[in-house]
Amino acid sequence: MPCELAIIIVSYNAAADLQRCLRSLHDAPPVIPHEIIVVDNASTDGSPAIARRWPDVRLIEAGGNLGFARANNLGVRESASELILLLNRDTLVPPGAIDRLVADLEAHPEAAIAGPRIVDGEGRTELSFGRMMGPLNELRQKLLVQLHARGIWPVATLVEQRTRRAGAPDWVSGACLLVRRADAEAAGLLDEGYFLYAEDVDFCAAVRAHGRTVRFVPDAQIVHLRGRSGASAPRATERAYRESQLRFYEKHHPRWAPWLRGYLRVRGKLPRG
Repeated sequence: MPCELAIIIVSYNAAADLQRCLRSLHDAPPVIPHEIIVVDNASTDGSPAIARRWPDVRLIEAGGNLGFARANNLGVRESASELILLLNRDTLVPPGAIDRLVADLEAHPEAAIAGPRIVDGEGRTELSFGRMMGPLNELRQKLLVQLHARGIWPVATLVEQRTRRAGAPDWVSGACLLVRRADAEAAGLLDEGYFLYAEDVDFCAAVRAHGRTVRFVPDAQIVHLRGRSGASAPRATERAYRESQLRFYEKHHPRWAPWLRGYLRVRGKLPRG
């Protein structure tokens, strides 16, 4: 049976997470004919060996740490299916989640991308979609996320309500992002100038620039065990985030980029170089 969906997982020194993710996919595999491709960014913790344990997983060894966008693009180019699912290695996929996501995308031909409802390991919902990233929208999103994480009642209720309703946001999280190959290729795939962070928002913007839409699908839900890699390397994670933030503003909001650069310099968070 021809493969209709390629599930692409980028891995870097997260063997335990990768094992759990692959286990969840194999315990309850999607009904749609699919393949699983693991792109390993030169892990040193045995991650490639984890991928090789699964006979139906195709391992691509990148030969170096290419970053999230470039590694995903490598996986996309090595596949041929009509649908592509970008999936973080620190996710768990419950039974039926991927098939519900696919069904929603197929029911909306105007949409190029679909993202599921995402919850953390304790079942708390994650605000995994939003408006186009910009000064006001970014501040608003961060406040909502922080207040929700603290359990502030009005905000927690608001986030819960919003993540229960299907919609057409500007972007959905790259932790689990389903896209039609034709639309991904028309957008030029992910911008490889981003090493980590913001590439999903940028990619959704590129797709929307071609007149297509993005879907948020709460009927499909996955678990995201967020923050493990960042916790082990906080300085590198902060630098990657700020570099991506600057690139995004220089690309999409060039008038704001000098202000952002000045703000980061004052706070001592401007990446060197």
